[in-house]
Amino acid sequence: MKTILKLAIVLSVVAVIAAALVAAGSPEPEFERSYAGRYVGYSWRGEAGGTAFEDANQYIKTVLELDHDGIITDARIWFFVQRDGFWIPRQSGNAYVAVDFEVDPTPATGRIDNYEDGDSMFTVHTADMMSFYAAAVNSDGTVAAALVCPVTRYMFEMKFSADYDFSREFGELTIGSGEIVPTYLTSGASLVRPQEWNELADKHFLNIHFWSHVVNDVGVLGDITASSSLQGVLEALGVSFSGGEPQPLDPSYGYFGVGGWNGNLNAIAENLIGVDATEKTSLIDWSIARFGDAIDDQNRFGVDVPSGATRTVQDSIDTISGATVRVSREATSYQRALVAAGIIDESEVVIGRF
Repeated sequence: MKTILKLAIVLSVVAVIAAALVAAGSPEPEFERSYAGRYVGYSWRGEAGGTAFEDANQYIKTVLELDHDGIITDARIWFFVQRDGFWIPRQSGNAYVAVDFEVDPTPATGRIDNYEDGDSMFTVHTADMMSFYAAAVNSDGTVAAALVCPVTRYMFEMKFSADYDFSREFGELTIGSGEIVPTYLTSGASLVRPQEWNELADKHFLNIHFWSHVVNDVGVLGDITASSSLQGVLEALGVSFSGGEPQPLDPSYGYFGVGGWNGNLNAIAENLIGVDATEKTSLIDWSIARFGDAIDDQNRFGVDVPSGATRTVQDSIDTISGATVRVSREATSYQRALVAAGIIDESEVVIGRF
């Protein structure tokens, strides 16, 4: 009985002290939010038009690792496409390449309604044609080389006999010269869409558009300019020379610039590491009028575009990417990861152009 009485007295004293502290205005203890964890977000093709995720044939997945304060310690971005019923990463970088030296490349048509492929020396099977290149040398010294232009998305091909003057400057091979041939369109999405090739007749591969600088800013063509010799260009693509003559080479391939889709998405991810995710709530600054004005009342970007706005957000090696990439779709996936982390609400997610 005495023990119970003592306990009652202690509890009464505690209650009195607590009441006094509250009356004195002492703050209640605060529990700091921790953002530590792994968070995943998605965007998918057709979302803006009402396509459900499970019905999409392409999607982007963003994975963020955050520390206690919301600082991004690791980031990964994956671009998946469905081919023949299988999901494969668009940035895999794997390809099958074969060359038919009997073919003389001929140009595809420009971006007109009745588009037709030209004749190509190359057979290429890959999920990633962004900034793709390939080269081969036949036993008789004939050279075949191909470069996918990042601004037109055409495959440009070159074919030279063993006795060609490889000391010529690369810039002399203009599109109008017929020595660098746009044989086929690798993607329907492009920044430059020539109706006829005479529109670009005086251009060479490195100056088709301002954004062509992504071709040789970095990567395997990083030391190449318009005044570089053709031999120098081919050597950068893997062709070796002896006594000024090209040596036999089985078909080889790679990616220039920062490295195709793999390089682009890795560049975005690397740019995010160390960033405070509680402050960077999108990959895009939507306060910029031409971007923000293109968001409709359903938070869809570039669908119902007012005058003066834009349909896409391009980014390049200058900031977070490696070629002309429509980064609004990556931004959607990034924002969804922030939703999972509790940093923003789903109502704040802008559905980008996919």
